[in-house]
Amino acid sequence: MIPIGTSIRPERTPYANYALILLNVVVFLLSSRHRQHEYEPAVLSWAINLLLYPANWKLWQFVTYAFLHGGVVHLAGNMFFLYLFGSNVNDKLGHAKYVGFYFAGAVFSGIGHAVVNHSSVAGTLGASGAVAAVTGAYLVLFPKTLIKVLYFFIFIGTAEFPAIWFILIKLIFIDNYVNLSQGVAYDAHRSGYAFGIGSMLLCLALGWIERSHFDLWAMMQRWNRRRQYRDAVTEGHDPFGGVSGRRPVKAKVVEKTPDQLAKDAEIQHIRQEISELLLQRNLAGAAESYLQLMEIDSDQVLSRQHLLDIANQLASKRQSGAAARAYEQFLVHYSAYEYIEQVMLMVGVIYARYLDEPEKAIQYLRKAEQRLSDPQQLSMCREELARLED
Repeated sequence: MIPIGTSIRPERTPYANYALILLNVVVFLLSSRHRQHEYEPAVLSWAINLLLYPANWKLWQFVTYAFLHGGVVHLAGNMFFLYLFGSNVNDKLGHAKYVGFYFAGAVFSGIGHAVVNHSSVAGTLGASGAVAAVTGAYLVLFPKTLIKVLYFFIFIGTAEFPAIWFILIKLIFIDNYVNLSQGVAYDAHRSGYAFGIGSMLLCLALGWIERSHFDLWAMMQRWNRRRQYRDAVTEGHDPFGGVSGRRPVKAKVVEKTPDQLAKDAEIQHIRQEISELLLQRNLAGAAESYLQLMEIDSDQVLSRQHLLDIANQLASKRQSGAAARAYEQFLVHYSAYEYIEQVMLMVGVIYARYLDEPEKAIQYLRKAEQRLSDPQQLSMCREELARLED
């Protein structure tokens, strides 16, 4: 699987990331050489001492090795991933901090490689370790964004995966622990990922960079709060006030039981999660969270646009029963919506074509017919009614 895009774009132009990409390209053009044989060095003679040699390293090599590459494919692969993930990290950190982070990632990944391969006399080169650090930072800062990938499995297609799972499973685990090839500095990659993830979590925990509801630190905090609520309920205590689950309610005071408090906390968490996922344009994740919310409390109602977006997502994925219920909830609570007739038409079509409930379908289609003004939609509505009533 090859990543080809993300669902989030930087708000500002990532000049620092572009400058690092340009620097890598310029150094490659100045230092690379065409090799007649595999054993020949990939760089010109003046750059040989800039490679990192674990058995006999020099301080400067922990930086310079990361700007040299063994060929066009090597360079292109690293720069593509740097462009894909680095632009958002640059936007989040700012130019100066991002450049400092990139160099630190190069140094740390070089140290990790040198420590593990301390007796190796082979020279190491490439920005892979630094790019791994940037990718690890992306995982921490934007874990729920969607990454679109191109896959080759019998046929060619595209799919979207949350960043946290794609980076953890594909880029870190499979590419660095399963699909291994000779001549690749995997220890530099692993060290880079460790540095990127660890340093970003530390910066978020200490407040050195701006936090958000979308980052991994916030996800961990919410998970911990949910764990505390569940533990408190299991023990029979009120996690908010220390009230025992068996303690009688005082007269004239309405107190919620621990179960109710835990349920309220769970609902609040899921609603917040839905909003975050929709802001990141992760409709699939938002729809899944919405279904969880409905299981807990079917009376919960989202904002108008959020509910409509989720209903449309469920319909597009052929989750017809859930889509119909979401649309019906929309009709009940947002009957003044300016295009309410289109929602009625959609519900009627779902009941007619996918749920095989003609009576409900006719009910909604009749209402839609009275309001529709678009000729094509009106024609479709009448054709569907004629088919059902035939």
